[in-house]
Amino acid sequence: MADLTLYHSPLSRSSDVLWILEEIGEPFDVHLLNTGKGANRQPAYLAVNPMGKVPALRHADAIITETAAICTYLADAFPQAGLNIPLDDPHRGLYLKWMFFGPGVIESALIDRAFPRGGEVPRATLSYGDFDTAMEVTANALTPGPYLMGDRFTAADVVIGSNLRRMIMFKVIPERKEFADYVTRFAERPALKRAQAKDEEFAKV
Repeated sequence: MADLTLYHSPLSRSSDVLWILEEIGEPFDVHLLNTGKGANRQPAYLAVNPMGKVPALRHADAIITETAAICTYLADAFPQAGLNIPLDDPHRGLYLKWMFFGPGVIESALIDRAFPRGGEVPRATLSYGDFDTAMEVTANALTPGPYLMGDRFTAADVVIGSNLRRMIMFKVIPERKEFADYVTRFAERPALKRAQAKDEEFAKV
């Protein structure tokens, strides 16, 4: 049994963690959950993650939930993979910004766009302010690129890139060259290819 176990539902947000686990290259086990049949709402899994969501990660005796938190944790726990920005690096703050910009801003903005509310919500009450600003800030951060931290691919690119890939697929995100070029850069990453191949097999179970 590996020290790392991913509680996973194929083709979901937990696929982001599957990708970063492949990038890290450490042995890991996968505990599949059929969320369509409510396995994530059963007592056994609620003991792991009381929110009843995937992903969750077990690392020895520690359990970590929330995708961006798991990605941050893994990048710091296995620095040899080169996916984190160290604590003493002045760029650590910018890196952390993007780690949490993903779920706090981009994902919130895109979900609101995909599933509009009944009435207008005051800008100040939304974590992302407004959709157009969130998209513009993200696009600007990818110029000149190639990655959020310049030439260095990090866990932040897994978090942000996964969100953009999903929303391009569902045609929620604006068609912008910055986004298309950014996502295309991931296509040939061996770790992403391995994760996608595994996910396709998991989805057949």
